Amino acid sequence: MEIITLQRKRLYAAATVLVQAGLLAACDRTAEIPTPAPTATAGPTVPQVAAPKGPSRLILAFGDSLYAGYGLDRGQSIPDAIQTRLRQAGVNATIVNAGVSGDTSAAGRQRFVFALDNLPRKPDLVLIGLGGNDVLRQIGPAETRANMTAMLDELKTRNIPAMLTGMMAPPNLGADYTRDFNVIWPDLASRYHATLYPFILDGVIGDTRLMQADRVHPNPDGVAKIAERLAPMVKAALPTLAPSS
Repeated sequence: MEIITLQRKRLYAAATVLVQAGLLAACDRTAEIPTPAPTATAGPTVPQVAAPKGPSRLILAFGDSLYAGYGLDRGQSIPDAIQTRLRQAGVNATIVNAGVSGDTSAAGRQRFVFALDNLPRKPDLVLIGLGGNDVLRQIGPAETRANMTAMLDELKTRNIPAMLTGMMAPPNLGADYTRDFNVIWPDLASRYHATLYPFILDGVIGDTRLMQADRVHPNPDGVAKIAERLAPMVKAALPTLAPSS
């Protein structure tokens, strides 16, 4: 119990940094600032790794600016980094990046079916990374839950497994909001048997060495740290292939 409490305190502190930074950047506006042109950022470039031999695994990464690679050069996003690590581990994975900067869960819900229908085939796994903009705009947790539920219902109908990279609200938004928002991801992961990474920026947010100047989005070093944690979970979440595959 003590370990869980300490972990929650650490995650709350990280979420507080996220919201405070985001509110400073988003004050008096209704939409996230447009994605900037690629900028030179210190840190490693995600290496291009050829697909290894073996059955092809198609993954859809569906989210907001944290997936889209806001402020990073092309090929430096979290999905790019995960794909590289999967291929280095011998998994012939291709990740389609459907991250859109500024998306709330409602905006994601509106384009979710379109994204699925326009893939070359049914994906083996879908990563969903939304919620950050819901927190920044203090959208009601019930609305966020309904939007996330609708997307997971769609995946269930299509028999596609999901992995959630979660978001957390800080205590300074109020006990009721924090309680109702933070429980969304573990509740839905349990209900839909989805893999859960509770807070996508855990271990990165608040560390200036790993974050861009806006204090909201990871730089290439931050992306590398996130991908190191996520890639093994993505690999484990991929359905086991039949021997004939």
